[in-house]
Amino acid sequence: MKLMISVAHQRLQVMDDDGTLLKEYTVSTAKAGVGEQSGSYRTPRGMHVIRAKIGAGQAANTVFVRRRPTGEIWTPELAEQFPGRDWILTRILWLSGCEPGLNRLGCVDTMRRYVYIHGSPDTAQMGVPGSHGCVRMRNADIIELFDRVPCYTAVEIRED
Repeated sequence: MKLMISVAHQRLQVMDDDGTLLKEYTVSTAKAGVGEQSGSYRTPRGMHVIRAKIGAGQAANTVFVRRRPTGEIWTPELAEQFPGRDWILTRILWLSGCEPGLNRLGCVDTMRRYVYIHGSPDTAQMGVPGSHGCVRMRNADIIELFDRVPCYTAVEIRED
């Protein structure tokens, strides 16, 4: 199995080992575009793997900070209390780059940049760039994807 993320089309595709499309989701990548530099708030390109899966069994809309559930469940009222918060909800698929110098090691290390595929508030717009570098998904979609893919699943992030 392999995941293909198209930044241009704001889509995540799940492919089987033969390249057959199994499922497609609308996502939201970085508002700042693509890039690998630490601190850039851009979505890194290239080959990655899912290094860790976080949040199994948590309720939809569970709020995570530093990959730990806070005990909060996202609501519009909670969002009003914390208007500047970057909401990471429901499940986390933590990505690790596979290409030294492009997205692994040094100042371009995807994992050290804490780049995830994760759930977002239902109010977050999908299909347009809007994240701080991660790949955002609808909560129902990230739950479905999380349950479908094992750790070390290949993830290719492409500009086209």
